[in-house]
Amino acid sequence: MRESVRRDNSAPGPLLDCPHMRSLVLIGHGSHLNGESAGAVYRYAELLRERGLYDEVVEGYWKEEPSLRQVLKTTRSTDVTVIPMFISEGYFTETVIPRELGLGHQGPVPPEGVARVLGGKTVRYTLPYGVHPGMAEVILARAREALPDLSPQDTALIVLGHGTTRNENSSRVIYRNAELMRDSGHFAEVHALFLDEDPKVGTWPEVVRAPRVVVVPFFASEGWHTLETIPEDMGLTGEVTSFPDNPHGPQTVYYARPVGTHSAVADVILHLAEEARGASERGGDEDRSHAEAWAAFLTLARRGVRVGEALITPHGGLYELRHALDEGRPTDSLTTVVTPEGLRDLTRRDEGGHHRPVHTFRTLPRGWRAVLSEADLPRGMGYLYPAVVEEGYAHHLHTLRPTPWPTTARRQTGIYTKVQRATPEQVENVARDVCSRCLKTRLWAGEKLPATFFGGVPGAIPCPEACTYFIAEVREEVSGKRGAGSHGHED
Repeated sequence: MRESVRRDNSAPGPLLDCPHMRSLVLIGHGSHLNGESAGAVYRYAELLRERGLYDEVVEGYWKEEPSLRQVLKTTRSTDVTVIPMFISEGYFTETVIPRELGLGHQGPVPPEGVARVLGGKTVRYTLPYGVHPGMAEVILARAREALPDLSPQDTALIVLGHGTTRNENSSRVIYRNAELMRDSGHFAEVHALFLDEDPKVGTWPEVVRAPRVVVVPFFASEGWHTLETIPEDMGLTGEVTSFPDNPHGPQTVYYARPVGTHSAVADVILHLAEEARGASERGGDEDRSHAEAWAAFLTLARRGVRVGEALITPHGGLYELRHALDEGRPTDSLTTVVTPEGLRDLTRRDEGGHHRPVHTFRTLPRGWRAVLSEADLPRGMGYLYPAVVEEGYAHHLHTLRPTPWPTTARRQTGIYTKVQRATPEQVENVARDVCSRCLKTRLWAGEKLPATFFGGVPGAIPCPEACTYFIAEVREEVSGKRGAGSHGHED
């Protein structure tokens, strides 16, 4: 793997000469409902930034911001590698992500990935990290954490997957890893079991004979399945559970943590990136339009500027960000953070503790301040208002191209195909509820925005395309379910 001089991971100042740059983009599912869904992607991005092998590591999401439609705009380099942070191949990795990124590819991704030139950037798209052969080592590491003295004489391994009858790829990766573990010789027996397809995990007492059993969930993150469903289906009471009356004699089950939360996944991600089709040692150049946008924004920030609900004030080379309604409030009455990640974590929920999947909703909490260096300010702003600087500056230059609603609707697949049937009245019903809560102006609906915050109007932020939150709400409207657990489906 390439070693390189570590550079700062934030956006640069005005048009620095930064040849041979490389950007790494991690794509997660995200959630309109659950603020913890993006946590694993954030954690791996932080681990990979610490490695310093890429000039920047950027996160993007299907259900959060920056969206899949926005994320490439937020990258500094013309050399971009995109890793889908999923445990197996399937609908999202083969249909949704390539479509939303504009890759012009649908269906199975070849082992070396897919490479395209989009808007002057070379974009490489890889297989999901979960299918990489290196995940077998992560399974073994998790098993050894749960049972350090495991042995081929008396220990069985269960590789536990979710499974689904809708996509055979979901189980294929489980069987492949079970086979690799079987061939490794570390266990007396190895079984692949599933939650939602046969052979199901509840059958384990009949199929497993060894007296000691290690269960490793092949899941991307800790969640409802790993904390509730699996223990219930298996009859587990904790990390170690004894079963004295099983069909094959007394057995003890050791329950491991999911593979997707292991730090070694960062190595798997880096291997995938380096093996991607056309992966370049040289890297790319600085994206000029991106650099110009941030140079223009830093010029505003050095004078002090308000963007949306946030106030940015310069202080001797540092920048203080706070809610505009907290202007003048004593600093000792505010919670202070000094990193972009700290700002991100303080502003991902509203004052009622609810998740904010759309950052430009007028729900920015009060009571905080962030003090950031000029190098950290762009990443902090990227967390606070994802893609707003890039899209705002493009609109300021009259180069931002809106995507009309009918075009967005026609692009939808799966459970969202039904938004194509939405009448103009239904779309406007949703807009009156959803878009009225947002700072953005709907360019995609034909609304006009004469100036942006680059022109001195703090709340003037363009919206070039309907967001996934809006799309989910339109689907509920068409289904007649809005108001009764709206946007509750997380596919």
